Amino acid sequence: MSRFTGTRFLTSAADVRQFPADSGAEAAFAGRSNVGKSSAINAITRTRALARTSKTPGRTRLLNFFELAPGRRIVDLPGYGYAEVPAHERRTWVPMLEGLRGRESLRGLFVIVDSRRGVADGDEELLAWVQPQHHVHVLLSKADKLNRGESMAALRAAEGALAGRATVQLFSALKGTGVREAQDVLASWLGV
Repeated sequence: MSRFTGTRFLTSAADVRQFPADSGAEAAFAGRSNVGKSSAINAITRTRALARTSKTPGRTRLLNFFELAPGRRIVDLPGYGYAEVPAHERRTWVPMLEGLRGRESLRGLFVIVDSRRGVADGDEELLAWVQPQHHVHVLLSKADKLNRGESMAALRAAEGALAGRATVQLFSALKGTGVREAQDVLASWLGV
């Protein structure tokens, strides 16, 4: 059963002018292409196929807004690090991301990182992009692919790399690992 029973697709934005009104509270989900952002959103909201998943990298190309409750939203951002997205399309993301960063309603950012790869350069760039007032929580995705010792080592390595700039946890959309913890973080940020 979902804690977010009113979850629904709200809008896709190709331009800042298409964003919902800057009111209420929202949290963004970001990460490298094919790291599991959409799967994380679906697992956390317990809503099957809310965010479209694909084995093909680079499928999310717009900013997709989902409403969890009136005035409470999550935003699925395009994945970074995938070269197949045309350069002209990637350039359109910059003003949208800057517009998102400046929103009063943005409370925090979930950064999805493949637990087998660790915090990489693209993730570091994203962490540098975040405003000081924003919370950051890292989900080490695909943790089901690691054994217990590897999982603990990945968690320690991420904590070391993040050096207090973000909270971090192990996560598996497939096995449900860490879903409740991630729900708690999201609920605390959005006040639901």
